[in-house]
Amino acid sequence: MSHQQFPPPGQQPPPGYGYPPPPQPKKSSVGKVLGFGCLGIVGLIIIIGIAGALVGGRDDTAGNASEPSQTAASPKAAGAASAKPPASKPAPPAGAEADVEITDCEVDSATKWAKAELTITNRSSKKSNYMISVEFVNKAGTRVGEAIAATNNLAPGQAAEETAQGLDQITDKITCKVTKVTRYAS
Repeated sequence: MSHQQFPPPGQQPPPGYGYPPPPQPKKSSVGKVLGFGCLGIVGLIIIIGIAGALVGGRDDTAGNASEPSQTAASPKAAGAASAKPPASKPAPPAGAEADVEITDCEVDSATKWAKAELTITNRSSKKSNYMISVEFVNKAGTRVGEAIAATNNLAPGQAAEETAQGLDQITDKITCKVTKVTRYAS
């Protein structure tokens, strides 16, 4: 019979025959916790923003959400209207639509995506949130794309620059039209 030696109390036995290997060190999950925590915060901010836009009261003092600036006519009428310049200048938009101006309209040469640069000026008496729908129309008057821009907590008299970015592949020359502006008090 062989005689086994045991280490003194408090010491690890040397690895080898008759002894189990030492336990593996535990892996730290700090990176995982930090990553999921940041993701949760971003998700919470998005949910709060959406809830704020939906729950915020309407701003009735300076006009409600306005109707589209141009009503759609028959396809023949739309083509005829784009072929001839109008006899008189159209009336300027009223209500919330008057708060939005298109400052640039183009199709990116690399991505072929249309975009409309907008300047939004809060002309109401309350801090407001804006949701703007824009359509991209080719020279024949056909709608070839659309986009949405938004801004929140715009103070009375304050202006913001936003981009309505389309994701449709467009190869034609386009014009940009604001189709709907929704303004809510924040």
